[in-house]
Amino acid sequence: MSAALDTATPAEASSRKLRILYSHRIQSRDGQGVHLDALVQALRQEGHEVRVVGPAAYDRAELGGESSWISGLRRALPAAVAEVAELGYSLPAHARLMAAAREFRPDVIYERYNLHYLAGAWLARRLRLPFLLEVNAPLAEERARFGNLALKGLARWSENNAWRAADAVLPVTGVLAEHVEAAGVPRDRIHVIPNGIHLEEFPEPVPRMPGQEVVLGFVGFVRDWHGLDKVVRGIAEWRGEVPLALTVVGEGPARPGLEALARELGIAERVRFTGLAQRHEVPSLVSDFDVALQPAAVPYCSPLKVFEYMAAGRAIVAPDQPNIREVLEHGRNALLFDPSDPEGFWKALSRLAGDPALRDSLGRAARREVIARDLTWEGNARRVAALAGKLLP
Repeated sequence: MSAALDTATPAEASSRKLRILYSHRIQSRDGQGVHLDALVQALRQEGHEVRVVGPAAYDRAELGGESSWISGLRRALPAAVAEVAELGYSLPAHARLMAAAREFRPDVIYERYNLHYLAGAWLARRLRLPFLLEVNAPLAEERARFGNLALKGLARWSENNAWRAADAVLPVTGVLAEHVEAAGVPRDRIHVIPNGIHLEEFPEPVPRMPGQEVVLGFVGFVRDWHGLDKVVRGIAEWRGEVPLALTVVGEGPARPGLEALARELGIAERVRFTGLAQRHEVPSLVSDFDVALQPAAVPYCSPLKVFEYMAAGRAIVAPDQPNIREVLEHGRNALLFDPSDPEGFWKALSRLAGDPALRDSLGRAARREVIARDLTWEGNARRVAALAGKLLP
């Protein structure tokens, strides 16, 4: 698959100011919401008008929260009924989009893909408008793999229908682009646009001064599969000159077990959780890391935390897999480990923990990568606008 990061110059992107109708079905304020809000903000900063149409629950949700009645309804309904209801939601969503379109008169429709959500595709076809579809995961495959999908044929049909209806499909990684192409989308309609950051939120990093401990850091929703228990055990066994500590910025179901493990190993004071952090707090929290951790990653995702670590100029440890290698290179701007090696993660981590010069050089190279490739939300807005402009008559 040859789809690569799109590179639109500011002149190309700004030649026409667009009216963009942004459609979504997000209910919760999590990483999805970060992507949505950041891209919309960047498009507006570039001078485009953006009208966002989505569930009212999203506007009311707090950081890390979601609509309780929606999640309760999903649990109460039989799986097959809930999936048909998901598809049925496209009907009132389409009506809301149509009402917005009549008032707003958009040039293009931009939608964040969600399984069984076809409102934007229907409207684009009806109004004969260019349709751009952002894809963050192959949701039919993902939900089938985790066993919470009853109507697999319906899911594949709705996913393929949405992807093939788009004039431009915007997967967040080249790995995900292969899924899109395999679904029958022509290669020339596929344009990889990964996650990003607002660079101005991350000041030029200052080298960390030697201190009483080396701080290992993680940002995100903490689940068992992230493997942070290995970090806690490694901290307890560490015999380096400077002790190690772990700071976790976020919440998640794995937190109680990690805190209990730290108490059991006698290092509770060196395993710290900040709890949920507001977006504006993240840059300063990451700047206090010596080593930034991406212990595991879904094979097709574009991890937001990686871009935050890079912008902050932190030394990164991450798995050596294709989607990660799209932005990180072992030995140049990160240390990548073999996920199949049970000791690989800790070997890379401990190497960085004991080598401040290597931490500094990798961190500086990571930030240079962000700047050189414009891995920012503003850069993404320019890419989106340039693609949309080419689709207009």
